[in-house]
Amino acid sequence: MTGFVTPRPGPGLSSEALALREVHRAIAELRRGGPVLVEGEGQPLAVAAAETVGAAGLAQLRAVGTQPPLLLLAPVRAAAVLSRPVPLSAPEQGVAALRLPPSLMDPQRLAAFADPTAEMLMPAGTERAPVPGLAEVALTLAKLGRLLPALVAVPAAGAEAGWQRVSADFIRAYPETATTTLRRVAEARVPLEDAPDTRIVAFRAADGGIEHLAMLVGDPEGRLSAGGAPLARLHSECFTGDLLGSLRCDCGPQLHGALRRMAEDGAGVLLYLAQEGRGIGLVNKLRAYALQDGGLDTLDANRALGYGADERNFLLAGTMLRALGIPRVRLLTNNPDKLAGLAACGIEVTAREAHSFGGNGVNDGYLATKARRFGHML
Repeated sequence: MTGFVTPRPGPGLSSEALALREVHRAIAELRRGGPVLVEGEGQPLAVAAAETVGAAGLAQLRAVGTQPPLLLLAPVRAAAVLSRPVPLSAPEQGVAALRLPPSLMDPQRLAAFADPTAEMLMPAGTERAPVPGLAEVALTLAKLGRLLPALVAVPAAGAEAGWQRVSADFIRAYPETATTTLRRVAEARVPLEDAPDTRIVAFRAADGGIEHLAMLVGDPEGRLSAGGAPLARLHSECFTGDLLGSLRCDCGPQLHGALRRMAEDGAGVLLYLAQEGRGIGLVNKLRAYALQDGGLDTLDANRALGYGADERNFLLAGTMLRALGIPRVRLLTNNPDKLAGLAACGIEVTAREAHSFGGNGVNDGYLATKARRFGHML
């Protein structure tokens, strides 16, 4: 491959920051419709997001490909577009590769794969293909960009200068690296209706991506110095529930209820994590809602889009609590995964405080699914 020199860390730029920026730039390229070259073990893989790629990007893929283009999908999504089961062999893990006929090498046809309700998009007789190396890590890159994990891909012989390249190792390490480089970047007193004595601390990772917030209510430091533990809640952002008052979930009541309890208790920390829709992002959450309207529950809807049941990273919370000097908490939660996640990060959970709210007639099925399929202690 020619025309590309790996940048070296400059003054003030760590190797971790360099790795994060490489992934961040690759995500940006996919989101704007351009192709990306994933490099690692074996032959490089050129990929573009099905929902954003344009004619120019498809032409670039054809120019570097050594084989006809493929469509990479999660197996559940592949089953939907083929209208038949897609069994996997062990080496394939979480990827299905389908041969893309020439009739589908069109931006508008490919964008249809982002329609969650669309089925049988592939022509009858579409064949599966061997899954190329780096396919799974390429789908991980799409997920990091909160794009639908549906990629047009070709094993590549080489690429001209100007291609955005990204290391497979950097992609794999991205969630942990981004978390461990979180730093406090701003702090201010922000009186809230539910908790007038509140300070908000903003955290940002070295890639300059979206910020996470900590809301410090009352005097959590004083509670710790007295030998106690402040109330804490890990709250994933929910635009529809927190801001708009959506009845489809219980996020709004959980957010405001937690702040009120902390204010009444005199101490607490609420971590507002930028992990909308259990980590799939707002756009994909709306797509999941469309699937739920068709009869799927929240877990199966996420899977039908190609995502896991829960894509969140609770290492974020442990890193933020350590940076705030809060080594132990009483956790407001019904989710056993949050208890396990904090414990794995070395944060002591001295008690679990139940934090549930009754159904409203719209979200009753959603709450039942959380209890039955996610194991929430409601």
